[in-house]
Amino acid sequence: MLEGFDLTGRVAIVTGGGTGIGGATAQLLAERGADVALAGRRAEKLEKMAATIREATGRRVFIVATDVRKPDQCQAMVDAVVAEFGRLDILINNAGGAHGHVGLHKMDLAKWDRDIQLNLSAATYCSQAAFPHLRKTGGNIVNISSMAGVNGTQGVAAYSAAKAGLQMLTKVMSAEWGPRGIRVNCVAPGMTATEAAVSGWDTRGFDAATVAKQAFSLGRYGTMREMAQAIVFFASDAASYVTGETLAVGGGAKIGGMINVEDDEELGTLLEKP
Repeated sequence: MLEGFDLTGRVAIVTGGGTGIGGATAQLLAERGADVALAGRRAEKLEKMAATIREATGRRVFIVATDVRKPDQCQAMVDAVVAEFGRLDILINNAGGAHGHVGLHKMDLAKWDRDIQLNLSAATYCSQAAFPHLRKTGGNIVNISSMAGVNGTQGVAAYSAAKAGLQMLTKVMSAEWGPRGIRVNCVAPGMTATEAAVSGWDTRGFDAATVAKQAFSLGRYGTMREMAQAIVFFASDAASYVTGETLAVGGGAKIGGMINVEDDEELGTLLEKP
């Protein structure tokens, strides 16, 4: 295994680990040698993912049914994981989501509060609970934001604001906890073909492939594995001197211009000269 990427002997918690990017991240962590705890509200999804990871990697996988919007449950989750494995090295604050798409002028304020709590406050609750254990191991935290937190997305104002706040929380947390040996970074995934996303695209008749081709310089949407690779990089020693950063994994934004470089022979020739 490449230097810095071996996670043998490490213990990781992945919130929202039963499906999607969380599940893909948990599996990649296990492939790199970590033992993994999956946290989420639905035990049946966690059990299914745990069985998949165990079969694929042979690593220990522990599940903890947890509502990360509740501080006491976050503390109980961390306590249970440390009791099971004896340590904690990595916390992936992945749980999140938006409750419907609606204009801000019509948004139910209870849903606003719920989105802020799920996408921002929950990461604080889990991180505070994990802090003393991560301090002992020199561990790290990876917060999962979204490109909605980088550029904003109409119709999900609370989600966008919370994810932007998560990026600033990452900076402040890294500044306060870096001297205590804890790195904190953030990944902001773009359009990703998770199970939930694909189901939603199909239900709404949304042509994600066409939209991605028009919107992103790479011309496609991302995979769960691609998001997991960025997350696990931050969680590994390969990123041992990186903290307080947000990495956008969004396929590249297209920018405007006067010409198509591929169709301009003169400019193409100039660009090829050393």
